Amino acid sequence: MTDTERTPAAATGDKQPFDLGTGPGRVLVWFYGVFTVAAASRSIVQMILDFGRAPLAYVLSAVAALVYGFITYSLVRGGETARRTALVCCAAELLGVLVVGTWTMAEPSAFADATVWSDFGMGYLFIPVILPITGMMWLRRARKA
Repeated sequence: MTDTERTPAAATGDKQPFDLGTGPGRVLVWFYGVFTVAAASRSIVQMILDFGRAPLAYVLSAVAALVYGFITYSLVRGGETARRTALVCCAAELLGVLVVGTWTMAEPSAFADATVWSDFGMGYLFIPVILPITGMMWLRRARKA
């Protein structure tokens, strides 16, 4: 189908799908992509080299990588279903950061090594706690567009 064969959304009354990966969404895609690679690389290396030392921490970092990857995919994919899925994943990510962050502050001996979400992401300049909040704000804005 060529551009001339398409009917503009305004003419048909249909709402044009909102592209989640444009504007500020592009920055979110970049950050989530970088964090996907960082968390996945870190957890893979740690699990291969020294899994027995801190299995909980390394598995939590791997879970963080999966969540980041899924959010990245959803933002790139776009559409309403992807937006809703990314919103749920951002909420789950924020919950994970808050639970793990609180846990590591209240009981530091529970983790033999840090995770991506330890101390609310202090080792990553608190980006792990800021990113899901920013993502949810963007995704809620996208719903209204």
